[in-house]
Amino acid sequence: MSNQREHVEIFDTTLRDGMQVEGVSATVEDKLRIAEQLDLLGVTYIEGGWPGANPKDIEFFARAAVDLRLSTARLVAFGSTRRPMGKVDDDPTLRNLVEAKTGAVCIVAKAWDYHVLNALGTTLDEGEAMIADSVEFLRANGLRVMVDAEHFFDGYKRNPEFAMRALEAAAVKGASHLVLCDTNGGSLPHEVESIVAVVKEHFREDVTIAIHCHDDTGCAVANAMAAVRSGARQVQGCMNGLGERTGNTNLTTVIPNLEVKMGFQCLPEGRLTRLTAVSHHIAELLNRPLNPQAPYVGASAFAHKAGLHVSAIRKAKDAYEHVDPESVGNGTRFVVSEMAGKATIQAKAEDLGLSMDGAVINQVIDELKRLEHEGFHFEAADASLELLMRRATGWKQEYFSVESMRVITDELVSGQFTTEATVRVWIGDERSVRVAEGNGPVNAIDTALRSALRGSYPQVSRIHLTDYKVRILDGATATGAVTRVLIDATDGERTWTTIGVSANIIEASWQALADSLVYGLLHATK
Repeated sequence: MSNQREHVEIFDTTLRDGMQVEGVSATVEDKLRIAEQLDLLGVTYIEGGWPGANPKDIEFFARAAVDLRLSTARLVAFGSTRRPMGKVDDDPTLRNLVEAKTGAVCIVAKAWDYHVLNALGTTLDEGEAMIADSVEFLRANGLRVMVDAEHFFDGYKRNPEFAMRALEAAAVKGASHLVLCDTNGGSLPHEVESIVAVVKEHFREDVTIAIHCHDDTGCAVANAMAAVRSGARQVQGCMNGLGERTGNTNLTTVIPNLEVKMGFQCLPEGRLTRLTAVSHHIAELLNRPLNPQAPYVGASAFAHKAGLHVSAIRKAKDAYEHVDPESVGNGTRFVVSEMAGKATIQAKAEDLGLSMDGAVINQVIDELKRLEHEGFHFEAADASLELLMRRATGWKQEYFSVESMRVITDELVSGQFTTEATVRVWIGDERSVRVAEGNGPVNAIDTALRSALRGSYPQVSRIHLTDYKVRILDGATATGAVTRVLIDATDGERTWTTIGVSANIIEASWQALADSLVYGLLHATK
């Protein structure tokens, strides 16, 4: 049955549009690794960038030709039509597209008369000729040509005759895809659905109609789905919804919507289960944290906190989940807080492989309520929760015990501050004293403790702190306020979060830091 599903191509533009979001930058090496991940997922096309536009894209296409081995996806170079009143033979943009040797290109063309007349400063006839000449030239050089009809929906609403002429100019000269772009992101689903239907009826099966939406109204995914309903068979977008301003169509949302909800096939059979892993991998490569509440791939997408939900899910898994989390490579997660009931704690214990009877479960629930009343927040600190539950079963960590810890901060004559930490710990029967300087007290304590542990536990060298968050819980008490500290860490294979709470920020930091190292050692020595 799966082979009979109608196919919708996925055109990923993360490496171009995705790089236009504020705060995101990628090296050439990053872009190559992202392309590999997209190929692993199984998208149809990967838009690599604009060859010749900047040194990074020039190097990317040169490296891609040698180093990139794509098994599923096809690399696409992006550019534009020839310039007004120019000639295709000496147009540098078109020449760079040919020299990129990607086999397929996507060029942006003006489909809104307002832009042709005012931005380009030329006539509508010349705007049409720019498209036709460029497509003809690229086709003559053996390239598959897709045309991004920029601002198509705005153009169609104001001058449908010219918008359709722009598409005709591309189709007549052999463009394989007409990409209808909602460049300003201002269109709504009902508008997109009706306009795409008109375009599809006009061109029938002569070319593939594609959709490219920006998310300025929050409707990019809905607009893409509306376009598919009306006959579009290629969706362009970015992984994790990246893109300038508010982003582009989020492929991690639209792909499972099309496949699971609407019955289309977007990826090769079996690849949808890779969606979450690829989404997170790309987020890490770009140092752009993924929204935990992102549909399908977010850490909270299938997380359940209320005890009633957890109890129901244990009886019927689909009771509170709209799809099977494993179908997109994610998983059900039971979030534990003071709202937790016995079913939640039992489910969490089973996940951890812990045997807990009713008395121990009640003990854990009581302890959770007490600690969360003090300011702990265990749904944000799974690692600390696991350690708490293990201790409730009688487990004790025997990696190290702390005798004392001291932190000294001095101001130098230069006005700079230095911080020194002294840590005295026992590792088995051996007492170890370490002194270390650091960039602040937490870094100094961390450095001293690691120095003490490294001889007995070389695994600590693989444990790295990745984030340190501080929140004041009762600001009314000013500098005496209770502080919550969250520490994120990784060993390269897994990531975890630990928590500490105290009126003394050093103590809160120490609680979180010690738990972080204990958790890392626990799982490294299993």
